[in-house]
Amino acid sequence: MTLKTANTMKNLVKIALFSFVMILGMGSMTAQTLQQDQNSPEVVAKQKTAKLSEMLNLTGDQQRAVFRALVVKENNYNKYVNGKDAKSAEVMAAKKKQDEILETSMKKALTNDQFQKWKSLSNQ
Repeated sequence: MTLKTANTMKNLVKIALFSFVMILGMGSMTAQTLQQDQNSPEVVAKQKTAKLSEMLNLTGDQQRAVFRALVVKENNYNKYVNGKDAKSAEVMAAKKKQDEILETSMKKALTNDQFQKWKSLSNQ
């Protein structure tokens, strides 16, 4: 084998190895993105809305209102509550405020019977 052929083979091996590493890296990036998408406020709110819709027999308008309320709650929880010291007065006040906002939104969206059932479900 000549020196030129040996260098060509080395370059081909390097390119193949580099391509393999890049493909593996892209696979893990995709997995991370999918995991992050699962925890997005919209996905969480959609899952909760589907459960509530089944339990409370929500209309289409009610589903939209509940979804919007839950997205707001999830966004605000991520901003003010999640990942912070749960025992701090500031976080407890923020959590209470967000829970009150959600309760007000749910009261507007649901009938009295649905609201009472939702309250009993959320207290469990």
